[in-house]
Amino acid sequence: MSSTSSTPQWVRDLKPSGPQGSELLEQERSKSSINVDTLSAFLHTRDGLARKRRVLKILENEKVFNKEQNYFAGRIDRFETALARAKKLRQLVIRHGWDNDDRMVANELISEPGPYGLHESMFLITLRDQGSEEQHEKFLKQAEKYKFIGCYAQTELGHGSNVRGLETTATWNPEDQTFIIHSPTLTASKWWIGSLGRTANHAVVMAQLIVNGKSLGPHPFVVQVRDMETHQPLKNIHVGDIGPKFGYNTMDNGFLLFNHVKVPHISMLARHSRVDPKTNKYVKPSSPSLVFGTLTWVRSTIVMQAGGVLARGVTIATRYCAVRRQFQDRDAPSDAGGENQVLNYTTVQIRLLPLLATTFALHFTGKAMMALYGASQKKMSHDVGKVSGKERGAGPEETHSGSDLLADLHATSCGLKSLASYTAVEGLEVCRRACGGHGYSSFSGIGSWYADYLPTATWEGDNYMLTQQVARYLLKSARSVLKGNDPTNDTTAILANFLNRQDTGAAFDILGNDADIVAAFAWRSAFLTFEALKHRDEQKKAWNDLLVDFYRLSRAHSQYMVVKNFYETLQSPTNELDPATQGIMHKLFRLYALHTLESEASEFYTSSAVTVRQIQLARTNAVMKLLEEIRPHAVKLVDGWDFPDWQLDSSLGRYDGKVYEDMFYRASELNPLNKITVDPYPDSATLFKKDESGSMKAKL
Repeated sequence: MSSTSSTPQWVRDLKPSGPQGSELLEQERSKSSINVDTLSAFLHTRDGLARKRRVLKILENEKVFNKEQNYFAGRIDRFETALARAKKLRQLVIRHGWDNDDRMVANELISEPGPYGLHESMFLITLRDQGSEEQHEKFLKQAEKYKFIGCYAQTELGHGSNVRGLETTATWNPEDQTFIIHSPTLTASKWWIGSLGRTANHAVVMAQLIVNGKSLGPHPFVVQVRDMETHQPLKNIHVGDIGPKFGYNTMDNGFLLFNHVKVPHISMLARHSRVDPKTNKYVKPSSPSLVFGTLTWVRSTIVMQAGGVLARGVTIATRYCAVRRQFQDRDAPSDAGGENQVLNYTTVQIRLLPLLATTFALHFTGKAMMALYGASQKKMSHDVGKVSGKERGAGPEETHSGSDLLADLHATSCGLKSLASYTAVEGLEVCRRACGGHGYSSFSGIGSWYADYLPTATWEGDNYMLTQQVARYLLKSARSVLKGNDPTNDTTAILANFLNRQDTGAAFDILGNDADIVAAFAWRSAFLTFEALKHRDEQKKAWNDLLVDFYRLSRAHSQYMVVKNFYETLQSPTNELDPATQGIMHKLFRLYALHTLESEASEFYTSSAVTVRQIQLARTNAVMKLLEEIRPHAVKLVDGWDFPDWQLDSSLGRYDGKVYEDMFYRASELNPLNKITVDPYPDSATLFKKDESGSMKAKL
């Protein structure tokens, strides 16, 4: 009698009913003139593609990175495997002399949050950007060698987005020149801190600095939390893992409490502010916002990654919807044989193809965001001493902010982080549903990816709360324009243009002119800005009463930036796309812009950017026509993202279309539950008659 864990040969010999998935995808690719290699290079560069191939080959040859059991393992097993992979990856970095770009590509290919994740990002970035030269010697060098393994401990049990409301304190003690780190309440417990639960031995702790009884706001402190030999918590420190989550379970998010823990003077990161040990006086930063520079970097990175995050789901859903066949077209000839490809239904196209366009829109915007961050960092290194020294209060709106140098970057990163992560989160769920019932299987590769990405909508600033920062910046910019000040950047330029033309109207040709589409988005953003300003300054409405308006304003301005970046990327003289692919990319631009415009129709109409008739035509003619024109190229367009099957780890999204063969193989041959023979009868105390998996209890 054959074992329940083995699949009979006669089953292995079975094939799906025709046509085969591989045949369908081959047909799809043959219908499109897109040059996939050129498109991939346009997205990732030739060097980037070569780097991915080189790193992938190494990872595939390491047993620890085998993904066959990823979807079956429980929390502790997954964390153990993730730690093993993190250690092996660090060894590979040293062995092969990989740089930071190589390591980041490896992390993307492995595609799971790892226990070193916060060490390699926020801990190292904060030490580098906030630490003095002396602190670089003491902390950063050890961290770069993975002797100090750290995290970024900001969020607390009772406070997340409101950084200024953090409860953890760091009190300066002039007697022995130490800081006393303390958690005065249960809600002061650091919470959700990645890499802290079981891995980190150090933390950058954001705590309220108290000098001479006065609170001076949150500042970063480097604190050792575990013994370097035993890895046990140090005295008066309680630290651990916060438990299972909706996703992200390969990461040990942790909690952390302090009971009057003393740390030396050097623990306070002092590049921008410090306590003078000789005078016991606080030396404030030239710009308080500099203390929060790490979050700006993280938000910029989130924007950069959002397009690729969504593209994974779109790739899987598009390929599967090209392979999956359901029902016949009601208008098909009576002699037409077989069922219709799901991707041929317009109800599927209207869900997937605008998201396909969105992946490119977000990717190009992310590149622009990172370029802006790089330029601001460069400028800041030259101008940091010249920033206004005016104090910034704790409120959400300051008309005289002391962070002028970073205002544009800060507002842009907040708005785009909110829009990009929201769009990716919502889009992934749309992709999963478009896959029908099989989308609910872990083997689809979308569900776990969605669950791991989902917290991005709330961390590094809740997506709704962040929009206040964008509104504050836009209101300040509008006030400047109303005073007659000359425009200094794109934001003030579109506001000034609106003021000059508001009485004559817009009349943008959104159906015939791509530049006019961008102008219409700019007009809507400017209109909503001045409407919000009127409510705030003239009608004196309370800030809280305007929060919903501010959210819409931030969304409108961010959508304008996405549309603008998509358009400008395609217009760039460095664009090396062939004419056929360039033509399709312009159609994708129009699909993204017009579908977004139609979805936000009331604001475009209210602002007089477009007419009702234009909105109707955008919906009934333009968008539907674009779906029809883009449909033949859908599979090749997702191919352009160049996701290896190893990275996707998806039955439904396989490049070769062998969807059902792979799904059955995983269920029948890789599933450890099929190695267990149960005793199903309630009058028996035995649970498992036979357990060949070695992973489950046999008795109650």
